[in-house]
Amino acid sequence: MNKGKNSEKASASDPEAEHRAKLKAQEFADYRDIAIRMDKIGHKILVLSGKGGVGKSTVAVNLAVSLARAGKKVGLLDIDIHGPSIPQMLQLRNEDLKLKEGVILPVNYKNNLKVMSMGLLMEGRDEAVIWRGPLKMKVIKQFLKDVEWGELDYLIVDSPPGTGDEPLSIAQLIPRADGAVIVTTPQEVSISEVRRSISFCRKMSMDILGVIENMSGFICPGCGAKVNIFGTGGGPRMAEDMGVPFLGSIPIDKGIMEACDEGRPYLEQYPVTETAKEFEKIIKQLTTGQTEDDTKDIEAKSDDQTIRIALPITADKLFAHFGHCEAFAIFDVQEESKKIVNRFEISAPGHQPGLLPGWLHQQGVNVVITGGMGSRAQELLVREGIKFIIGAPEDNPEAIVNSYLAGSLVAGENICDH
Repeated sequence: MNKGKNSEKASASDPEAEHRAKLKAQEFADYRDIAIRMDKIGHKILVLSGKGGVGKSTVAVNLAVSLARAGKKVGLLDIDIHGPSIPQMLQLRNEDLKLKEGVILPVNYKNNLKVMSMGLLMEGRDEAVIWRGPLKMKVIKQFLKDVEWGELDYLIVDSPPGTGDEPLSIAQLIPRADGAVIVTTPQEVSISEVRRSISFCRKMSMDILGVIENMSGFICPGCGAKVNIFGTGGGPRMAEDMGVPFLGSIPIDKGIMEACDEGRPYLEQYPVTETAKEFEKIIKQLTTGQTEDDTKDIEAKSDDQTIRIALPITADKLFAHFGHCEAFAIFDVQEESKKIVNRFEISAPGHQPGLLPGWLHQQGVNVVITGGMGSRAQELLVREGIKFIIGAPEDNPEAIVNSYLAGSLVAGENICDH
């Protein structure tokens, strides 16, 4: 009896046993705190890929942006510890994280989108993060537990490629996630890796919301011919074989590359292109089967068609000579409500006779407002199906667009007819 009591006392005062007990208690507290924070978020969607270089982060960013543009409150969490790209893609590299009452405040990107990424914690863009699994798990746990996401409709999680520490951690930590969207490219080397991602999700008891085939073909901007650089049909066939939904195919688009490099989401910069329409179809499929209000909101947004208006500018005023401008102010406008939803500036290509109308068509422009324009440019714009207004005053471009939308824009003479 005495021996047993002594053993019990020794165990109770064992520092290692006490440490293990404290860790277990802390782990329980962490899971509880994560659950409390995640309960404020309606839908949690993971974006995965079996292989790097398939455009997974591009899909994650545009999925988040599209939902935010539809009026949803969205969080975008980048858990790629070694290669975080979200800050670059949203021009957030110079943003500083703030602390408030012991929690981390995510960075706000425009109205309805909050962003958190390891890239926001790194001092320099070339800094390397060399961490083993336990440290990765710890920081991902902190992103979920200590970041003040608030009440969100959606949290989109951009995970690094493969089935390693980060996807495993997030799958274990997020309670009641809606499921995973898996991104692939058409060639077999990518398809085989995606099969492993699907198996990973099934082992983690995570629903698979569908497969997106990125870089499915290149559409020549000159002749319109489609070239299947990476093969064709791999994504749909694999999805059918594995018994998972196929959400759609996104073609290779030069605009996607330019948008990523410039830090502007593709769907903001090119909302009326065929690629943008494919993105929107995919997003509608993802929201099918969720709450009725969610689906109605996104459908209502898509019913109010977006048009794109371009104005040649200099020093934030209309530039009179269309063919010789150095930059354009671009406005995306909801046609029915006549509301400006996006504005940005883009440099014009080098001056070359006859180039601008085709280039503007590639940018998705529907209307051009300018002070003066030659007859040849007018003819080419008509061919491209672009409406134009000539003789606008040298005013602030946003004021001009608002006058145009209100039907009060007074156009004068063509001051540059050559």
